[in-house]
Amino acid sequence: MKLEGKIVVVTGSDSGIGRAIATTCAREGAHVAVHFHTDKRGAEQTANAARHHGVRAEVFQADLADPSEAALLFEKVIVAFGRVDVLVNNAGKGASAPSSLDLPLTAFQEVLNVDLVSPWVLTQLAAKGMVERGGGAIVNITSVHEEIPSPGNVAYDVAKGGLRMVARTLTAELAGKGVRVNNVAPGMIATPMTTERLLDPEQGEQAMKRIPMGRPGEPQEIANVVLFLVSDDASYVSGSTFFADGGLLQNVGGA
Repeated sequence: MKLEGKIVVVTGSDSGIGRAIATTCAREGAHVAVHFHTDKRGAEQTANAARHHGVRAEVFQADLADPSEAALLFEKVIVAFGRVDVLVNNAGKGASAPSSLDLPLTAFQEVLNVDLVSPWVLTQLAAKGMVERGGGAIVNITSVHEEIPSPGNVAYDVAKGGLRMVARTLTAELAGKGVRVNNVAPGMIATPMTTERLLDPEQGEQAMKRIPMGRPGEPQEIANVVLFLVSDDASYVSGSTFFADGGLLQNVGGA
């Protein structure tokens, strides 16, 4: 019970990696705020799975493309739970184009809002309360693309790289106040978002060739890293990115 009695917020926890993180935290005794954008049914399934562990789980809706909704989400969580001990910024989206020069400004801005601005809004609000209470943990789910570029996906790369510096900058400011901020950077993970690519023979084979372990990761494997980082097991860890990518980053040329 590494998180017994803690209040944990996981954005984008209606499926995939977010669901695995939320249910893993619940298994370790945390009460969970489950966030979704459009998939309410998926969010309820996550909450029910969390409650199976005897903890409290509540569902909250917000469109993080609007940063003001991120602030409202936080307010609703505080009304429901009273505080936030752990924040996991997992929700994200991408917008690709044949060339980054062809990406519309509106698409660029929307990706940054979901992947960087709203996580920052939530981080700032959560961290203020954590400082007042003397501690807390924040984890951003980024991507190998906080480190390696993905042609045609400039907005996604910029947002994930920005979260890298959020963790480093806040660590320099808040580590002495008991607030730890880290990133987990997944590679290819088997989630609903990647199923189509993995099932396509040509795309799937090409993707596996780039991964030294020769397979996609599972959401639970990301959740295990997050659990370590938000627990006392990582009490001396802050400002770091933990790559969980099957060795992808070590391949010349990356993704």
